[in-house]
Amino acid sequence: MRRRMILTATAGLALARPALAQGQWPDRPIRWIVPFPPGGSTDLWARLIAEPMSAELGQPIVIDNRGGAGGLIGTEAAARAAPDGYTMLFTITTHVTTPVVLQRFPYDPVNDFAPIGKLGVTPLVLCASPSTQGNTLQEFVAWARGKDLSFGSYAPGSSGHAYGQMFSDEARLNMTHVAYRGEGPMLQDMLAGNVACAFHSMAASGGAIRSGRIRPLALSGTRPLPSLPSVPLLQDSGFSRRFAFSGFIGLLAPARVPQPILDRSAGLFRKIMESPDTQRRLLEIDTIPTWLGPAEFREDIIRCLREWQAIATELNLSAQG
Repeated sequence: MRRRMILTATAGLALARPALAQGQWPDRPIRWIVPFPPGGSTDLWARLIAEPMSAELGQPIVIDNRGGAGGLIGTEAAARAAPDGYTMLFTITTHVTTPVVLQRFPYDPVNDFAPIGKLGVTPLVLCASPSTQGNTLQEFVAWARGKDLSFGSYAPGSSGHAYGQMFSDEARLNMTHVAYRGEGPMLQDMLAGNVACAFHSMAASGGAIRSGRIRPLALSGTRPLPSLPSVPLLQDSGFSRRFAFSGFIGLLAPARVPQPILDRSAGLFRKIMESPDTQRRLLEIDTIPTWLGPAEFREDIIRCLREWQAIATELNLSAQG
Protein backbone atom coordinates (compact mmCIF):
# COMPACT_ATOMS: atom_id res chain seq x y z
CA MET A 1 0.00 0.00 0.00
CA ARG A 2 2.79 2.42 0.95
CA ARG A 3 4.59 1.62 -2.32
CA ARG A 4 1.41 2.41 -4.29
CA MET A 5 1.02 5.77 -2.48
CA ILE A 6 4.66 6.70 -3.25
CA LEU A 7 4.23 5.81 -6.92
CA THR A 8 1.03 7.85 -7.12
CA ALA A 9 2.70 10.85 -5.51
CA THR A 10 5.68 10.56 -7.85
CA ALA A 11 3.39 10.41 -10.88
CA GLY A 12 1.56 13.49 -9.63
CA LEU A 13 4.83 15.39 -9.34
CA ALA A 14 5.79 14.31 -12.83
CA LEU A 15 2.50 15.62 -14.21
CA ALA A 16 2.89 18.89 -12.34
CA ARG A 17 6.48 19.51 -13.45
CA PRO A 18 5.68 21.00 -16.91
CA ALA A 19 3.18 23.43 -15.40
CA LEU A 20 5.72 24.36 -12.71
CA ALA A 21 8.39 24.93 -15.38
CA GLN A 22 6.02 27.16 -17.35
CA GLY A 23 5.23 29.16 -14.24
CA GLN A 24 8.93 29.79 -13.64
CA TRP A 25 9.66 30.79 -17.26
CA PRO A 26 12.16 32.14 -17.90
CA ASP A 27 14.76 30.83 -15.47
CA ARG A 28 17.69 31.05 -17.91
CA PRO A 29 18.71 33.13 -20.96
CA ILE A 30 16.44 33.15 -24.02
CA ARG A 31 17.73 32.91 -27.57
CA TRP A 32 16.25 34.90 -30.43
CA ILE A 33 17.36 33.61 -33.80
CA VAL A 34 17.75 36.38 -36.39
CA PRO A 35 18.13 34.70 -39.80
CA PHE A 36 20.50 37.38 -41.12
CA PRO A 37 24.01 38.60 -40.21
CA PRO A 38 24.68 41.39 -37.68
CA GLY A 39 24.35 44.98 -38.84
CA GLY A 40 21.31 44.55 -41.06
CA SER A 41 17.85 45.96 -40.42
CA THR A 42 16.40 42.74 -38.95
CA ASP A 43 19.27 42.56 -36.47
CA LEU A 44 18.72 46.21 -35.44
CA TRP A 45 14.96 45.75 -34.92
CA ALA A 46 15.52 42.58 -32.89
CA ARG A 47 18.00 44.28 -30.57
CA LEU A 48 15.75 47.30 -30.17
CA ILE A 49 12.97 45.06 -28.78
CA ALA A 50 15.17 42.50 -27.01
CA GLU A 51 16.74 45.11 -24.72
CA PRO A 52 13.57 46.25 -22.93
CA MET A 53 11.98 42.78 -23.06
CA SER A 54 15.04 41.29 -21.38
CA ALA A 55 14.68 43.85 -18.58
CA GLU A 56 11.00 42.93 -18.15
CA LEU A 57 11.73 39.18 -18.05
CA GLY A 58 14.76 39.42 -15.79
CA GLN A 59 16.80 37.20 -18.10
CA PRO A 60 19.18 38.00 -20.99
CA ILE A 61 17.90 37.67 -24.54
CA VAL A 62 20.79 36.50 -26.70
CA ILE A 63 20.63 37.39 -30.40
CA ASP A 64 21.76 34.42 -32.48
CA ASN A 65 22.53 35.63 -36.02
CA ARG A 66 22.17 32.72 -38.45
CA GLY A 67 22.36 34.10 -41.96
CA GLY A 68 22.22 32.13 -45.18
CA ALA A 69 19.85 30.95 -47.92
CA GLY A 70 17.72 34.08 -47.70
CA GLY A 71 16.81 33.39 -44.10
CA LEU A 72 16.01 29.69 -44.54
CA ILE A 73 18.89 28.40 -42.41
CA GLY A 74 18.03 30.36 -39.29
CA THR A 75 14.29 29.94 -39.74
CA GLU A 76 14.54 26.17 -40.13
CA ALA A 77 16.66 26.01 -36.97
CA ALA A 78 13.95 27.93 -35.09
CA ALA A 79 11.19 25.68 -36.43
CA ARG A 80 13.05 22.60 -35.16
CA ALA A 81 13.97 24.06 -31.77
CA ALA A 82 12.48 22.66 -28.58
CA PRO A 83 9.08 24.31 -27.98
CA ASP A 84 9.99 25.42 -24.47
CA GLY A 85 10.03 29.20 -24.89
CA TYR A 86 13.82 29.48 -24.83
CA THR A 87 14.23 29.77 -28.62
CA MET A 88 12.27 32.27 -30.70
CA LEU A 89 12.55 33.78 -34.17
CA PHE A 90 12.72 37.49 -34.96
CA THR A 91 12.18 37.79 -38.68
CA ILE A 92 10.82 39.73 -41.63
CA THR A 93 8.85 39.08 -44.81
CA THR A 94 11.53 36.71 -46.13
CA HIS A 95 9.85 34.21 -43.79
CA VAL A 96 7.31 33.67 -46.58
CA THR A 97 9.00 35.12 -49.67
CA THR A 98 12.21 33.08 -49.65
CA PRO A 99 10.70 29.56 -49.67
CA VAL A 100 8.27 30.59 -52.42
CA VAL A 101 11.02 31.92 -54.69
CA LEU A 102 13.48 29.12 -53.91
CA GLN A 103 10.62 26.63 -54.39
CA ARG A 104 11.81 24.87 -51.26
CA PHE A 105 9.86 24.67 -48.00
CA PRO A 106 12.04 23.26 -45.20
CA TYR A 107 9.43 24.70 -42.83
CA ASP A 108 5.77 25.66 -43.00
CA PRO A 109 5.67 29.47 -42.66
CA VAL A 110 2.27 29.33 -40.98
CA ASN A 111 1.81 26.04 -39.13
CA ASP A 112 5.37 25.51 -37.82
CA PHE A 113 5.25 28.77 -35.83
CA ALA A 114 3.20 30.54 -33.18
CA PRO A 115 3.06 34.29 -33.90
CA ILE A 116 3.77 36.53 -30.90
CA GLY A 117 3.50 39.99 -32.40
CA LYS A 118 4.07 42.21 -35.41
CA LEU A 119 6.37 45.19 -34.87
CA GLY A 120 5.55 47.10 -38.03
CA VAL A 121 6.55 47.77 -41.61
CA THR A 122 9.08 49.88 -43.44
CA PRO A 123 9.24 51.04 -47.05
CA LEU A 124 12.30 49.99 -49.02
CA VAL A 125 14.32 52.69 -50.75
CA LEU A 126 15.67 52.16 -54.25
CA CYS A 127 19.21 53.54 -54.07
CA ALA A 128 21.93 54.11 -56.65
CA SER A 129 25.59 53.42 -55.88
CA PRO A 130 28.45 55.95 -56.22
CA SER A 131 29.58 54.27 -59.45
CA THR A 132 26.40 55.38 -61.26
CA GLN A 133 24.96 58.65 -62.54
CA GLY A 134 21.58 60.36 -62.20
CA ASN A 135 20.11 62.18 -59.21
CA THR A 136 16.50 61.31 -60.00
CA LEU A 137 14.80 58.06 -60.92
CA GLN A 138 14.30 59.20 -64.51
CA GLU A 139 17.93 60.36 -64.87
CA PHE A 140 19.24 57.07 -63.48
CA VAL A 141 17.09 55.00 -65.85
CA ALA A 142 18.22 57.07 -68.84
CA TRP A 143 21.88 56.63 -67.86
CA ALA A 144 21.54 52.89 -67.09
CA ARG A 145 19.63 51.80 -70.18
CA GLY A 146 21.78 49.68 -72.49
CA LYS A 147 24.59 49.21 -69.96
CA ASP A 148 25.77 45.90 -68.41
CA LEU A 149 24.74 46.51 -64.78
CA SER A 150 23.69 44.54 -61.71
CA PHE A 151 21.28 45.10 -58.82
CA GLY A 152 21.78 43.75 -55.32
CA SER A 153 19.40 42.18 -52.83
CA TYR A 154 19.85 41.31 -49.15
CA ALA A 155 18.62 37.75 -49.80
CA PRO A 156 17.44 35.61 -52.70
CA GLY A 157 13.65 35.54 -52.71
CA SER A 158 13.33 38.69 -50.60
CA SER A 159 11.16 41.72 -51.29
CA GLY A 160 14.35 43.51 -52.33
CA HIS A 161 15.03 40.76 -54.88
CA ALA A 162 11.53 40.97 -56.35
CA TYR A 163 11.45 44.76 -56.36
CA GLY A 164 14.86 44.86 -58.06
CA GLN A 165 13.72 42.43 -60.73
CA MET A 166 10.46 44.30 -61.25
CA PHE A 167 12.35 47.60 -61.53
CA SER A 168 14.83 46.14 -64.01
CA ASP A 169 12.00 44.66 -66.11
CA GLU A 170 9.66 47.66 -66.06
CA ALA A 171 12.50 50.13 -66.77
CA ARG A 172 13.84 47.82 -69.53
CA LEU A 173 17.34 47.68 -67.98
CA ASN A 174 18.03 43.92 -68.10
CA MET A 175 20.22 44.01 -64.97
CA THR A 176 21.82 40.95 -63.34
CA HIS A 177 20.76 40.00 -59.82
CA VAL A 178 23.45 39.68 -57.11
CA ALA A 179 22.23 38.18 -53.81
CA TYR A 180 23.92 38.81 -50.44
CA ARG A 181 23.63 37.20 -47.02
CA GLY A 182 22.04 40.22 -45.39
CA GLU A 183 21.78 43.96 -45.84
CA GLY A 184 25.06 44.76 -44.11
CA PRO A 185 27.24 42.99 -46.72
CA MET A 186 25.07 44.39 -49.52
CA LEU A 187 25.52 47.93 -48.22
CA GLN A 188 29.30 47.55 -48.16
CA ASP A 189 29.32 46.47 -51.81
CA MET A 190 26.98 49.33 -52.69
CA LEU A 191 29.33 51.85 -51.04
CA ALA A 192 32.21 50.33 -53.00
CA GLY A 193 30.28 50.77 -56.25
CA ASN A 194 30.24 47.06 -57.07
CA VAL A 195 26.50 46.98 -57.87
CA ALA A 196 24.51 49.72 -59.58
CA CYS A 197 21.45 49.83 -57.35
CA ALA A 198 19.49 48.00 -54.66
CA PHE A 199 16.48 48.33 -52.39
CA HIS A 200 17.57 49.28 -48.86
CA SER A 201 15.85 49.70 -45.51
CA MET A 202 16.31 52.96 -43.67
CA ALA A 203 16.94 51.00 -40.45
CA ALA A 204 20.24 49.60 -41.71
CA SER A 205 21.19 52.02 -44.48
CA GLY A 206 19.65 55.32 -43.38
CA GLY A 207 22.99 56.82 -42.39
CA ALA A 208 24.50 56.14 -45.81
CA ILE A 209 21.36 57.42 -47.53
CA ARG A 210 21.06 60.64 -45.52
CA SER A 211 24.78 61.40 -45.94
CA GLY A 212 24.52 60.99 -49.72
CA ARG A 213 26.96 58.08 -49.94
CA ILE A 214 24.23 56.19 -51.79
CA ARG A 215 21.52 58.13 -53.63
CA PRO A 216 17.80 57.53 -52.89
CA LEU A 217 15.74 57.41 -56.08
CA ALA A 218 12.29 56.06 -55.15
CA LEU A 219 10.26 54.20 -52.51
CA SER A 220 8.26 50.98 -52.39
CA GLY A 221 5.00 50.85 -50.47
CA THR A 222 2.18 53.37 -50.29
CA ARG A 223 3.45 55.91 -47.74
CA PRO A 224 6.23 58.47 -48.22
CA LEU A 225 9.03 58.72 -45.66
CA PRO A 226 9.11 61.88 -43.53
CA SER A 227 12.92 61.84 -43.59
CA LEU A 228 12.96 61.71 -47.42
CA PRO A 229 10.13 64.06 -48.42
CA SER A 230 11.41 64.62 -51.96
CA VAL A 231 11.80 60.91 -52.80
CA PRO A 232 8.74 59.69 -54.78
CA LEU A 233 6.85 56.43 -54.56
CA LEU A 234 7.54 54.05 -57.43
CA GLN A 235 3.82 53.56 -58.01
CA ASP A 236 3.50 57.34 -58.49
CA SER A 237 6.45 57.43 -60.92
CA GLY A 238 5.11 55.35 -63.78
CA PHE A 239 5.75 51.93 -62.23
CA SER A 240 3.17 49.28 -61.38
CA ARG A 241 1.16 48.81 -58.18
CA ARG A 242 3.14 45.65 -57.49
CA PHE A 243 5.55 47.93 -55.62
CA ALA A 244 2.82 48.56 -53.02
CA PHE A 245 3.25 45.04 -51.53
CA SER A 246 3.42 45.35 -47.72
CA GLY A 247 5.32 42.85 -45.57
CA PHE A 248 6.02 42.49 -41.85
CA ILE A 249 8.60 42.60 -39.07
CA GLY A 250 7.84 40.45 -36.04
CA LEU A 251 8.49 37.81 -33.41
CA LEU A 252 7.51 34.15 -33.67
CA ALA A 253 7.94 31.07 -31.51
CA PRO A 254 8.11 27.43 -32.58
CA ALA A 255 4.69 25.78 -32.72
CA ARG A 256 3.59 23.99 -29.54
CA VAL A 257 5.24 26.42 -27.13
CA PRO A 258 2.97 26.39 -24.04
CA GLN A 259 0.21 28.98 -24.24
CA PRO A 260 1.11 30.74 -20.95
CA ILE A 261 4.58 31.49 -22.34
CA LEU A 262 3.12 32.79 -25.61
CA ASP A 263 0.62 34.94 -23.74
CA ARG A 264 3.25 36.47 -21.49
CA SER A 265 5.61 37.12 -24.42
CA ALA A 266 2.84 38.77 -26.46
CA GLY A 267 1.77 40.91 -23.53
CA LEU A 268 5.29 42.17 -22.90
CA PHE A 269 5.92 42.77 -26.61
CA ARG A 270 2.74 44.85 -26.80
CA LYS A 271 3.72 46.81 -23.67
CA ILE A 272 7.11 47.60 -25.21
CA MET A 273 5.52 48.59 -28.53
CA GLU A 274 3.17 51.00 -26.73
CA SER A 275 6.10 52.70 -25.02
CA PRO A 276 6.74 56.25 -26.31
CA ASP A 277 10.47 55.51 -26.28
CA THR A 278 10.03 52.50 -28.58
CA GLN A 279 7.74 54.46 -30.90
CA ARG A 280 10.30 57.26 -31.08
CA ARG A 281 13.23 54.94 -31.75
CA LEU A 282 11.36 53.14 -34.53
CA LEU A 283 10.31 56.35 -36.23
CA GLU A 284 13.89 57.61 -36.03
CA ILE A 285 14.89 54.72 -38.30
CA ASP A 286 11.85 55.20 -40.55
CA THR A 287 10.06 52.10 -39.30
CA ILE A 288 6.28 52.52 -39.06
CA PRO A 289 5.02 50.92 -35.80
CA THR A 290 2.07 48.67 -36.66
CA TRP A 291 1.35 46.33 -33.74
CA LEU A 292 -0.66 43.19 -34.40
CA GLY A 293 -1.35 40.58 -31.75
CA PRO A 294 -0.87 36.83 -32.29
CA ALA A 295 -4.15 36.04 -34.09
CA GLU A 296 -4.03 39.12 -36.33
CA PHE A 297 -0.35 38.59 -37.06
CA ARG A 298 -1.05 35.03 -38.15
CA GLU A 299 -3.65 36.30 -40.63
CA ASP A 300 -1.16 38.90 -41.87
CA ILE A 301 1.43 36.18 -42.52
CA ILE A 302 -1.17 34.16 -44.46
CA ARG A 303 -2.02 37.28 -46.52
CA CYS A 304 1.65 37.94 -47.30
CA LEU A 305 2.17 34.32 -48.37
CA ARG A 306 -0.87 34.42 -50.68
CA GLU A 307 0.07 37.77 -52.26
CA TRP A 308 3.70 36.75 -52.67
CA GLN A 309 2.82 33.50 -54.41
CA ALA A 310 0.82 35.56 -56.92
CA ILE A 311 3.71 38.00 -57.49
CA ALA A 312 6.26 35.21 -57.88
CA THR A 313 4.05 33.41 -60.38
CA GLU A 314 3.42 36.59 -62.37
CA LEU A 315 7.16 37.43 -62.51
CA ASN A 316 8.25 33.82 -62.96
CA LEU A 317 10.53 34.73 -60.05
CA SER A 318 12.85 31.99 -58.84
CA ALA A 319 16.30 31.71 -57.32
CA GLN A 320 18.88 29.07 -56.55
CA GLY A 321 20.14 28.66 -53.01
